Amino acid sequence: MELGLAGRRALVTGAGKGIGRSTVQALHAAGVRVVAVSRTRADLDSLVQECPGVETLCVDLADWEATERALGSVGPIDLLVNNAAVALLQPFLEVTKEACDTSFHVNLRAVIQVSQIVAKGMIARGAPGAIVNVSSQASQRALTHHAVYSPVLLTLSVPMQIRVNAVNPTVVMTAMGRANWSDPHKAKVMLDRIPLGKFAEVENVVDAILFLLSDRSGMTTGSTMPVDGGFMAH
Repeated sequence: MELGLAGRRALVTGAGKGIGRSTVQALHAAGVRVVAVSRTRADLDSLVQECPGVETLCVDLADWEATERALGSVGPIDLLVNNAAVALLQPFLEVTKEACDTSFHVNLRAVIQVSQIVAKGMIARGAPGAIVNVSSQASQRALTHHAVYSPVLLTLSVPMQIRVNAVNPTVVMTAMGRANWSDPHKAKVMLDRIPLGKFAEVENVVDAILFLLSDRSGMTTGSTMPVDGGFMAH
């Protein structure tokens, strides 16, 4: 299915690894001009080698002022993927202030800030746009040790020409996903709750993101798309 994304300009946060990196690669292959944001310079450097022409911004999104400076002159953006997140997995009774602060700053506050900056540019240009927030099934179901993880969908109060949606994956087989779910017993408990009996691959999530960015989903906004093998319906 042709998504018609070529020629547009996209900004992807958390672009150094995992879902974000694969999203940049897929957008680049589709002819999109991509601005890749990560706090890790080495990841951005290797990404540019793989995808020549990708622009990079190295900034820690937990730092409000640094983010404001870095994105202040980013230029016109048509598509935004808020993917950056931290997963500090702790039992509820052991959650620390530091874990709360870090999770809030990256998983929520940065989504608001980056979306504000991009949306203001879209509004100033009178241009339509699409925002996709990479969330999690943990935002809608309680999961052990995920009390302060749960990235949320922001149904933003933006003009109607800007569509805002989220994808809610189950466990995804990124490097982080493999590490966090390497214990066979822990994995089996989760897999038993997924009717398809498997975790998601990165491309499953990227396909959903690209669909929600494209005009093929032109009547879809304020929604969450599960990419969870039936977990939410089970």
